[in-house]
Formats: sequence, structure tokens, C-alpha cells
Amino acid sequence: MRDYKSLSHTRWDCKYHIVFILKKRRKMIFGSIRKHLGEVFHDLARQKGVIIEEGHLMPAHVHMCLSIPPKYSISNVVGYLKGKSAISIARHFKGKQKNFSGEAFWARGYFVSTVVKWSSNIGHEFVSFPIPSF
Repeated sequence: MRDYKSLSHTRWDCKYHIVFILKKRRKMIFGSIRKHLGEVFHDLARQKGVIIEEGHLMPAHVHMCLSIPPKYSISNVVGYLKGKSAISIARHFKGKQKNFSGEAFWARGYFVSTVVKWSSNIGHEFVSFPIPSF
């Protein structure tokens, strides 16, 4: 049986593969920035109740498998992670403590797809289920 998570009236297992890139595909995620971003992403995810199942910080982009509670939309979580992490990078590596100037660290947009553990029996039943005609 799967390990479902639960809220007060909900049992859920919502996992998403999310990818986002740096502005102009700059290769900046290495060394101390990479280490800092890993810590920041885990802290931010914990604040929202999101679980990072797996993540890879590549030089110009980020891959994450996130388990997001159904009370949050995917776009809100991704916006939160990208926005707060950009502010953290500006404060720690660019010397900006106040009045973040809005410099873009991440590019606009992201890729998302659902992650499904699919057994052949469930798949066969789903695909072979007859569709009623109206």
C-alpha cells in the first residue's frame, strides 16, 4: 500500500516533477551558491509543508520532485520557491540587505509534470474501461 499523507479531511499523494532555469541560462549554480540553494529550498519547502522527494541542482537549471499538499496550487509553490530563493541569493552573494531591486535570478516560467507510480493492473483496468456513449 502506498504511503499516503493526510490533512484533516483529505488523503493524498501528489508528486510533481518541476524544472526551472536561470535567467539567460547562465551557468551559476555551483560551489557555495549550490550548497546555499540546497539549504534554502529545503527550508522554504518545509515552511509550506512541501516535501522535496528528490532534487538536482544543475549549473543552469533545477530539477525537483515535490510532494505538494492539495491545499496549495503548484504555481504558488513554485513562485514562492523561486522568489524567496532569489532574494536569499541576492542577500548572501550580492550584498543586498534591503530593498531587493528585483534583479531576475530565475527565468520566467517553469516545467511541471505529474509523477505517478502506475502498476500494470491499474493501467490495464483504466485503459480497458468502456466509455459510455451519450
